[in-house]
Amino acid sequence: MRALVISGGGSKGAFAGGVAQYLMQELNHNYDLYLGTSTGSLLISHLALQKIDKIKDVYTSVNQDSIFSNCPFIIQKKHGVDNIAINHWNVFKNFYHGSKTFGESHNLLDLIKNTLTVEEFENLKNGPKEIIVTVSNLSLNQVEYKSINDCSYEEFCEWIWISCNYTPFMSLALKDGCEYADGGLGNMVPIEEAIKRGATVVDAIILQTETTLFNRMPSKNAFSLLTTMFGFMLDRIERQNIRIGKFAAGHNDAIINFYYTPTVLTTNSLIFNKEKMTAWWESGFNFAKFKNIELNQIEPDLE
Repeated sequence: MRALVISGGGSKGAFAGGVAQYLMQELNHNYDLYLGTSTGSLLISHLALQKIDKIKDVYTSVNQDSIFSNCPFIIQKKHGVDNIAINHWNVFKNFYHGSKTFGESHNLLDLIKNTLTVEEFENLKNGPKEIIVTVSNLSLNQVEYKSINDCSYEEFCEWIWISCNYTPFMSLALKDGCEYADGGLGNMVPIEEAIKRGATVVDAIILQTETTLFNRMPSKNAFSLLTTMFGFMLDRIERQNIRIGKFAAGHNDAIINFYYTPTVLTTNSLIFNKEKMTAWWESGFNFAKFKNIELNQIEPDLE
């Protein structure tokens, strides 16, 4: 059984889409199991449907308004670098209306429903492939894996949305009496879960470099500090998940093929820039191409 696992990474999901496109269209990899966390959960349904061009159009056309119904920060460009600062008015509005988070991401839920149709959902649910999204149950202090086979259309769209909700910047979801947030808070790379479900070969797309390649600049404001802190914690979680996945693979005779980003794409994956995401998709495709050429010692076709 072959599984495709895509980590969390916000806007960097465009790179993962490019890698997956090469693996599926050029190497003809056929996956039985698709697992995603956060941005990975947005990709997997369409990849399982073989509708790569459709999800590529989404990832290369979204902006902040596509995601946030109330964006808690503003983007400032200085010396060619994007930085974020607090949008005090939007944050105040959110707190005034009783929200527990700085911003809201209900536009993302609308985007998910507009992109994944009921017919497509039924085709996946009735098909042989299993699609699983990762969510964090804050109330029960546990990670949960939601399979398309156990959900209605509305429920599955909500679980995808919840998997992507990077609290406290995005919405906190209340479902089944529990508070839920981004799956990456518990498991950024669900390799172990793929192996538990029977995968013997796992293609894992990791939206992070294999080694640390940069030092973060000093924080300029409270939001910058928060994103830096969360980035640090999620990096630690991701590296732990990878070690656990390798351990599980070693004890189950499973093979893991890792696809890390070769360079640092961004230090703030909450910034959705169409031009950059378009370039990242192409970069992911080309990276997967040359990685496999190198692995198989095949001369590249330069024509």
